[in-house]
Amino acid sequence: MTPSDATNPAAVDSPTTRLVLVTGPSGAGRSTAINVLEDLGFEAIDNLPLSLVPRLLDGPARPTPLALGLDVRNRDFSASAVIELIDRLTRHPDYVPEVLYLDCDSTILVRRFNETRRRHPMAHDGAPLDGILAEMDLLAPIRVRADVLVNTSEMSPHDLKAELSRFFDTDPDARLAVSVQSFSYKRGVPRGIDMMFDCRFLENPHWNPQLRALDGRDAAVQRFVRSDARFDEFLQKVRDLILFLLPAHLAEGKTHLAIGFGCTGGQHRSVTLTEIMSKALAEHGWQVSKRHRELERRDAEKPRLAVSGSTSQGTQI
Repeated sequence: MTPSDATNPAAVDSPTTRLVLVTGPSGAGRSTAINVLEDLGFEAIDNLPLSLVPRLLDGPARPTPLALGLDVRNRDFSASAVIELIDRLTRHPDYVPEVLYLDCDSTILVRRFNETRRRHPMAHDGAPLDGILAEMDLLAPIRVRADVLVNTSEMSPHDLKAELSRFFDTDPDARLAVSVQSFSYKRGVPRGIDMMFDCRFLENPHWNPQLRALDGRDAAVQRFVRSDARFDEFLQKVRDLILFLLPAHLAEGKTHLAIGFGCTGGQHRSVTLTEIMSKALAEHGWQVSKRHRELERRDAEKPRLAVSGSTSQGTQI
């Protein structure tokens, strides 16, 4: 805000429009998500060329939230262009941008394309898998920037609608959706975090050879992290602070609050705190989802499953 804005009530009270950018690999449910958001009260536009987005956003102010579907089939689509758009929207005073990424396991996507007999837009020879893997690689930088990531592998359209309603319901009486995330400081702080806590002072399981290959979802790692003499007091004070602040954020009108726990590698301590805090907040009646950014990165870097491989379970947001 500039000094002139500070003395201009119209500038201070200028309304902002909620804007959701919806993307993800073909077949993961982007079109379904767009329809769900429209049902939730969003003005929804799918397959809009990126070059037209600035013209749309610079037009008259909108009284309703906006959802834009971004598809790799658009002639001017590129990961760098989408990231540039995200950065521009973050600086735009009239919009509150969020990135919704619909993800899905490659084996499930192959099955969906085979069942529908549709041609994958990036499969030039007609074989879906090559196109699916190429599209996932193209979208990887955007996936990292997602505010809400939903894996639809084991979801029906009804399940997806219920999941999206948790985050994007425009009903003013809707409950506050809380997202708890783990991350590595080495890879940077996630965009959109509202409250952030540093776990690097806790003893690191990485230096225990028996625990190094595990992560904070494992009971042995959690026992190790909890054994630090400072853990219980830290957990209690952070939990009490969050529980104190959540009703205030809800009263302010927020619909989504992101809480981050960071450590060096994002594998052990931050994951442990995210798991424990998510459970604690849920036990107090809050609507909670969790996300482990570095574990998602690690899984994405593993060799792709063969088409004949077993399907994996869908993960939480």
